[in-house]
Amino acid sequence: MAKKKFARESATIMTEMVLPNDTNTLNNLMGGRLMHWMDVVAAIAAQKHSNRIVVTASADSISFKQPIKLGNVVTLESKVTRAFNSSMEVYIEVTAEDIPASTKITTHRAFFTFVAVDQNGKPIEVPEVVPETAEEEELFEGALRRRQLRLVLAKRMKPEDAVELKSIFNLDITK
Repeated sequence: MAKKKFARESATIMTEMVLPNDTNTLNNLMGGRLMHWMDVVAAIAAQKHSNRIVVTASADSISFKQPIKLGNVVTLESKVTRAFNSSMEVYIEVTAEDIPASTKITTHRAFFTFVAVDQNGKPIEVPEVVPETAEEEELFEGALRRRQLRLVLAKRMKPEDAVELKSIFNLDITK
């Protein structure tokens, strides 16, 4: 694998304001618009980590905790949690701030996966991720389980080959 990089080196922060064109009939941010912003901020983090062109491979575990209202300022923070050959898992956390009311809440979290590609669109090796903080270490450690779950659900890995998943569920699939 290519050289190692710290998770913090991929950290990306993006800020948007929710305008009328971004909302649904309840004056809440449309989910599709938010997912677009999440894809952009995550892609930037993956590019910073890999120094390559990246393509979105999956978007999963998007949790919709709170609606984001018209006029809120949305901050999206992302960073690469772990790298696997040519793919990278990126964690995104979204907060919404009502500046006049002086309130700020975490509204969404997600994991996206990106693949670094060369100029011909072929997957290319990426640097390993080095976690430094307790949060980065926790995200790094869980990334292999999340990857195996994604691969099993996509039918790209047999459940019996998902060693990390078996370990957390204490599964004995030989019976």
